[in-house]
Amino acid sequence: MIQPKHTLWDKFERMLVGLLGLLAMIVGLVQVLGRYFFPQHAIAWAEEVIVYLVVWGVMIISGQLVRTDGHVRPDLVLRIMPVGVQRWLEAFNCIVALAFCGGMLWYGIEIVRTSLMLDETSSTGLEFPMWIYYSALPAGGLLMSVRYVVRFYRYVFRFDPATMALGHIPDHELTPNLAPTSQH
Repeated sequence: MIQPKHTLWDKFERMLVGLLGLLAMIVGLVQVLGRYFFPQHAIAWAEEVIVYLVVWGVMIISGQLVRTDGHVRPDLVLRIMPVGVQRWLEAFNCIVALAFCGGMLWYGIEIVRTSLMLDETSSTGLEFPMWIYYSALPAGGLLMSVRYVVRFYRYVFRFDPATMALGHIPDHELTPNLAPTSQH
């Protein structure tokens, strides 16, 4: 059976996103319990913090989605194409995605710069520095860009039709519970 190959960076990203999700859940739980059982101790900024944590989690995991073919793409069209055409369409997709990610990175940095220049903070009593929240956009753009560069390199210079063509079950979808077993 083929086991998924996760690098230390993959594990770190997944662990960080899990931690952000856990923190968002804890903040939400504290807010709900406080609102209904201890109104005098309810935290007014909980929803704001939950949004920040979730947005950062989504932007961090976006690189993993590139690695595992999790982003939206025209699979139906690709599946009817010959393997050689699939290869070059995937490479072209990487170029288009890199342009998009470059835009995210560029404009995200501009948004962060503007927020820093204006010393922008949230309108709640928390007065959270908005540049930290806005930094999720260029961070996500950068993480996806790195993954698309690796993906582009693999499709152009290291293409293996046995493992990279559509219709092949990617490593990340194989689990011990779903792997075929021999019948005795």
